[in-house]
Amino acid sequence: MATLTHRQPLPRVGLGELLRVPILDSYLLHEMTGPFLFALGAFLLFWALNIFFLAADYIINQHAPFFLVLRFVLFRIPQATPMAFPFGCLFAALLAMGRVMGDNEITAMRTSGISVMRIALAPVLFGIAMFLISYGINEFVAPRSVDLSTRTFYQIIYHTDALPVEPQFFRKDPDTGNTFYVGQVAYDNKTMMDVQIFKPAKFGPWNETLQAKTAVVNGSALELHDVIDTRYNNDGFLTNQQRVKTVTIGLPLGETASQFVSQVNNDPWTMSSKSLRTQVNALQSQGIGGTAMGNLQINLADKLAWPFSCIIGVIVALPLALRFGKRGKTLGITLSIIAFFVYYLMVSAASAFGRNGALNPFFAAWLPNIIMGTAGAILLWLEEH
Repeated sequence: MATLTHRQPLPRVGLGELLRVPILDSYLLHEMTGPFLFALGAFLLFWALNIFFLAADYIINQHAPFFLVLRFVLFRIPQATPMAFPFGCLFAALLAMGRVMGDNEITAMRTSGISVMRIALAPVLFGIAMFLISYGINEFVAPRSVDLSTRTFYQIIYHTDALPVEPQFFRKDPDTGNTFYVGQVAYDNKTMMDVQIFKPAKFGPWNETLQAKTAVVNGSALELHDVIDTRYNNDGFLTNQQRVKTVTIGLPLGETASQFVSQVNNDPWTMSSKSLRTQVNALQSQGIGGTAMGNLQINLADKLAWPFSCIIGVIVALPLALRFGKRGKTLGITLSIIAFFVYYLMVSAASAFGRNGALNPFFAAWLPNIIMGTAGAILLWLEEH
C-alpha cells in the first residue's frame, strides 16, 4: 500500500532501449543479410565478367594495358545496380524465409499468435532500405561512374594517356532549340574541333548554321574560331554566307565545360533524373513526341521504378517462401531465377509498348511493379487467412 500512496519516479529509458530492434525482426534481418550479399555479389560479378570478356579482345589483339581495361570494367559495374539490388532482395527473402519455414520456426511463431503480416514487417523494411540505397547509387554514382568508364574505353581505342571524350556527339539546348555537334575533342578536354551549330527557323528547317574549325568553352559560353556563318530564308534557300573570326554563343542551360563535353548529358542511360526531366519538359514544350520522347520518358520513369522493385521482390518472395520453403534451398534459388526472369520479360514488353505510344511511358515503366506487387500482396493475404 505504501508504494501506491507515494509517488514513484518513472523508469528511465535510454536511447539504446528506444533504438533496439525487436528480437524477431533482428533475427529475420540477420537471416536475410547473408543471402542478399551473396546474390548481390554474384550478380555484379557476372555482370563484370561479361563486360571483361567482351573487352578482352583489346588486351589480346590491341595490347591494351590490363589495368586500363580493368578500370573500364569496374566503373561500368554501378550501371547494374537497378537490376542487382532487386534480384538480391528477391533471393534473400526466398532463401531466408524458406529456411525459417523449413525449420518450422514460422509455424511456431504463428501458433504463438504472431501474424504473417507481423513476420513480414522486417523483410519489407529491408526491401525499403535497399530501395533507397539502390536509388541513391543509380541517381548519384552511376552517371559519373559510367561516364568515366566510357571515356576509359575511348582511351583504350585511341591509345592515349589522357581521358578523351567520346567523339561525334550532339547536344541540344532545350531553351533555344539550338543543336550543337562536335566532331572531335582534343586531349586537353577543352578544345573542340569541327564544331557545327544549327539554329532552327520558325518556318523553314534552319535559320542559321555556324561551322567552326575550333571552339573553346569560356564560362557558360562557347567561343567559336574561324567560323563560316550561313543564313537561310523561310523556304530554306541560302541568302548569305560569310567568314567570321570569332562567334560567342551560350551553352545549353548555362552548363560548364565539363558538363557540356560529358557523355552523361547525352546518353539517357547515364543521365540523372533532373537532366532527363529537363529534356522531357523541353521536348514537350516544343510539341516533339514519337519514339525519342518515349525513350526519354521510359528512362526517366525507370530511375525510380527499377529500384522500387526491391520492395516488390520481397513482397513476391514472402508468400512463395511460406508455401514452398520446406522443399529446400534448391527450389528457392530456382524460384528466384524464374521470378526475376518473368519480371524482366514484363519490363521489356511494357517498355516496348511505352516507346511506341501504345501505353503511357510512365505507366508502362510501373506496370510490371503493379502486376507483381498486386500478385504478391494477394498471395501474402491468402497465407494470412
